[in-house]
Amino acid sequence: MNRKSLVAALIALSAAFGLTAFAADAGGVLATVNGKTIPQARFDALLAGQVAQGKADTPELRNAIKEELIRREVLVQQAEKKGLDKKPEIQGQMMMARQGVLIGAYLNDYVKTHPVTDDMLKKEYESIRSALGDKEYKVRHILVDTEDQAKAIIAGLKKGDKFEDLAKQSKDEGSKDRGGDLGWANKASYVKPFSDAMIKLEKGKYTETPVKTDDGWHVIMVDEVRDLKAPPFDEVKGQLTKRLEQEMVEKQVLELRKQAKVD
Repeated sequence: MNRKSLVAALIALSAAFGLTAFAADAGGVLATVNGKTIPQARFDALLAGQVAQGKADTPELRNAIKEELIRREVLVQQAEKKGLDKKPEIQGQMMMARQGVLIGAYLNDYVKTHPVTDDMLKKEYESIRSALGDKEYKVRHILVDTEDQAKAIIAGLKKGDKFEDLAKQSKDEGSKDRGGDLGWANKASYVKPFSDAMIKLEKGKYTETPVKTDDGWHVIMVDEVRDLKAPPFDEVKGQLTKRLEQEMVEKQVLELRKQAKVD
């Protein structure tokens, strides 16, 4: 599993089981069902979770949560009567659920105790702006397997052949039938050799030297250039916060895994 997948999986895990569902069975009794008590703490945890999601704390919501907990208890009792809680596969699932809640609780606590600062956010914002550049390019390309093929295409362009016609030779199935058109994009949208060549071109010009990437050899043409206006910092601050939090969590998980003794 790669790093991004690891973080996504951990976040999904904590969301699936819900931090608010993990509460100590202490601090009063909400109700008694067939002689078995439902702790008030479970109710408080579920209510806090609903409120955190934006729901108003109303008598209707409280009644709905209480009824939900009673129904759960009824169903759990029936499952236990049938001995389902003793089955190995069910015990495994219950353990996974407990682990999921604890993982979510730990990650939530880690983010709270390692808050993302405004300085960190502004540094990340400027880094992204620098990577994107200040221009957008409407670009075409022709992708072939060999340098000689690319040179032949360039020779054709110099003789007056149309880029759109030559693009039919491209092995890029997504753009060959559109004259090689890749649409509008900034320099961060392409691999470095491609973007380095692209940003040097003036409007209407093409690369007179083939450009090599892992995909093959490119002939690139820029149709249009326009200014790229980045969204203001305040508009993307929330997204940047989530991004940095995920990166911090990823780093912490990998560090803990590195330190763990596994026999």
